[in-house]
Amino acid sequence: MLQNQPIKRLGGWLLAPLAYLILILLSNTVMLVLYGMALSSETSRAQLLAGSPGMALPWFVSLLTTLGMWLFSAWVLWRFTQRRRVLPKLYIFWLLVGVLLAIKTFAFSPIPDELAVRVLLTPLLAAALLAPYFTRSQRVKQTFIE
Repeated sequence: MLQNQPIKRLGGWLLAPLAYLILILLSNTVMLVLYGMALSSETSRAQLLAGSPGMALPWFVSLLTTLGMWLFSAWVLWRFTQRRRVLPKLYIFWLLVGVLLAIKTFAFSPIPDELAVRVLLTPLLAAALLAPYFTRSQRVKQTFIE
């Protein structure tokens, strides 16, 4: 980058990936609140622990996956706002993790196929649009320089 060029601020089309990141973080927060409500309710906790391990184990794995994705999303958001140089690759990796989690939901969750396709479609569309933007955009290259 040339010395006489001003540092680009977060703005323009970069607000769309930022908004998507914040929405995913908020949806993971809602999911964690729901998990917390289920764990704090004595009846639901008793049903979960009294059931077969085949029922409780996927529930706890899902809880840990949601917590991990929340932490990862918060870290990516923090890096995004600091305009770190590593952010474009980190954001693309975050998008791919979201796609993998959606594929896991599609393949292993006992939900109707229509809902599973909707769950899969959003991360696929986001990755298809945002990954090329983060790899090729001059705006991205000029913004994430710290």
